[in-house]
Amino acid sequence: MPLAAGLFYFAHEAGNHSRPPVILIHGAGGNQLYWPPQIRRLHDQRIFAVDLPGHGKSEAVGHQTIEEYAGEILEFIKALNLNAVVLVGHSMGGAVALQIAIRFSKQVLGLGLIGSGARLRVAPAILQSAANPATFADALQMINDYSFAPQTKQRLKELGLQKMTETRPTVLYGDLLACDGFNVTELVATISTPTLVLCGAEDKMTPLTLSEFLRDGIPGAAMKVLPDAGHMAMLEKPESTAELLAGFLNAIPYRPGQ
Repeated sequence: MPLAAGLFYFAHEAGNHSRPPVILIHGAGGNQLYWPPQIRRLHDQRIFAVDLPGHGKSEAVGHQTIEEYAGEILEFIKALNLNAVVLVGHSMGGAVALQIAIRFSKQVLGLGLIGSGARLRVAPAILQSAANPATFADALQMINDYSFAPQTKQRLKELGLQKMTETRPTVLYGDLLACDGFNVTELVATISTPTLVLCGAEDKMTPLTLSEFLRDGIPGAAMKVLPDAGHMAMLEKPESTAELLAGFLNAIPYRPGQ
C-alpha cells in the first residue's frame, strides 16, 4: 500500500478524476481492512481507505481525541492534493468525518456515517476493562459481543475478535477515550453537505437513536436502516451497504477537478 502524510492507505481507481474522491475512515481499534472489498473496490468510484496512526500498517501512535484524528485526515487529504472529498466513516471514523465537516465544510462534498453518532459515550465497564492489562481481554470480548447482530455468522464474529487483538492495547484504549470525549450534538445543524446515515437495526454499540439524531439534526440528511445487522453493518451486510453508498455517491454533484 502507498503512504501519504505518514498514513498507509489502499487506493481504488485513484486516477478516475471524473468521480469525487472518497476517504474511508475506520472505527476504533480497526484498520482499512474493516471495509470489505465490496466497498473498498466500489465500482466506478474513486476510493482511498486509510489506516489511522497506530492502526493497521500506519506507524506512529494513536490519539486520544477526535480532533487529533481529524487533523491527521486533513493532512492526508492535503498530501494527496485533493481539494474536496467525500468522507465515509464507521463509528469513531464517523465522528472524525463529522468533526471535519463542521470545521472545514468547504473541503467536504458529502458525508457517509455508518454506525456513528454526534456523541459516542463508551460504556464505563468497557473503558475500565480496556485501561487495565489484566482485564483488557474482557474489554475486547465485550466490544465484540456488542458489535454484531445475534444472527451474524459465528465465523465473522470470531474474525472480528481476532482482528481487534492485532491493535495495541494503548491504541484501542486511546480510541475509546476519543469516542467517549466526543460531543457535537449542538453543532450538527451547521452541516450543509449531503449526508447519508446508515445503521444496523440491531446495533448495540451505537443504537438507532443516535443515527436518528443525525438524520433529524443534519439538514437534508437521509437515513437507511440495515435489517439483521449490528454495529459492523458494513461487514455483516457488505452488498447492501455498498449499494446504498454507490447510490449516494452517484447523486453528489461533482465537477472534475473540484
